[in-house]
Amino acid sequence: MSKETPVLTAQRRERFGTRYARRLRESGRLPAVIYGHGADPVAVSLDAKETITTLKHGVHVLNVVVEGGKAETCLVKDLQFGFLGDDVVHVDLARVDLDEVVTVKVRLNFFGQPESARKPGAVLVHAVNDVEVSCKVREIPSDIKVDISNMEDDFVASQIKLPAGLTLVTPPNTMVCHVEIVKEEVVVAPEAAVAEAAAEPEVLTARKDKEGEEGAAAKDAKPGKEAKEG
Repeated sequence: MSKETPVLTAQRRERFGTRYARRLRESGRLPAVIYGHGADPVAVSLDAKETITTLKHGVHVLNVVVEGGKAETCLVKDLQFGFLGDDVVHVDLARVDLDEVVTVKVRLNFFGQPESARKPGAVLVHAVNDVEVSCKVREIPSDIKVDISNMEDDFVASQIKLPAGLTLVTPPNTMVCHVEIVKEEVVVAPEAAVAEAAAEPEVLTARKDKEGEEGAAAKDAKPGKEAKEG
């Protein structure tokens, strides 16, 4: 966790419901709820721009001051996203102590290039971007650095070297990333397709048969032959 915990100022919310939440967001505020540690839940709003900027830096723990009260240490417990999934519309904050053990998702920061990804047609595929770990609140990192320089074709969660104090909660056999070989499609050039078509033998049997029938009919219809038979 960062040495300095960000401090956010919150305002109490007196009105609830979808309509009022939408109005808050339109005014630049972000609806949130603070709960836990035996105290009553408190509905608040935060400055949307400041809060989202803070969360994008991988922050999990905040000091929240509600309308001039004392700061409370809060864990970002859950984020709710809009219909398109690209914007945060609500935040759940849980009161915690710094020495309390919690379970959180921490993003993975990959570095290095495996030798297997250098092969022709090789593509490095990331299956997950974060893992779940348990640790004390004060030890939550903003991210976990993952060196994949020596990976073979597959890299699973159990191969991640976690910082001291962190325990992996994600199933150890979870696929984190792997290397796939993409086969190139053979594209036939237009000139090659024309040449191939020209090289195919022409089928003339039906045409010749038709020409033979027309010739026989014409021969039977000659005037000289009709006069001889008359």
